[in-house]
Amino acid sequence: QVQLVESAGGLVQPGGSLKLSCAASGGASRFNTMAWFRQSPGTEREFVAAIRRGDGATNYAGAVKGRFTISRDRSSMTVHLQMNNLQTTDTAVYYCAATSRNWIVSAMQHEEGYDSWGQGTQVTVSS
Repeated sequence: QVQLVESAGGLVQPGGSLKLSCAASGGASRFNTMAWFRQSPGTEREFVAAIRRGDGATNYAGAVKGRFTISRDRSSMTVHLQMNNLQTTDTAVYYCAATSRNWIVSAMQHEEGYDSWGQGTQVTVSS
């Protein structure tokens, strides 16, 4: 059974940093595109960042570009999200997502393109 397990989030002060990880297991070798989405209370889930496992191509939401970095460890099927200069607007539950599809960069931000999801981890940015 395929599983995506996110690392614990946490409470961070504005301007601080936090790194999330997502470990894939159980047939995860078929995952070719992995991504992070987030959802704040009362809002729809939104795209954050994605990476193609083979060549490392990435896509970022405008709100996080220049502050967040997505990376992958192909040997361990783990994807990371380094979040710097966090703002209160980054407060959300962050979800890891994966698919066997090799999405082109422009298609990576579509939630319906992913068929495996983690349980979510809370990130709170507050002073």
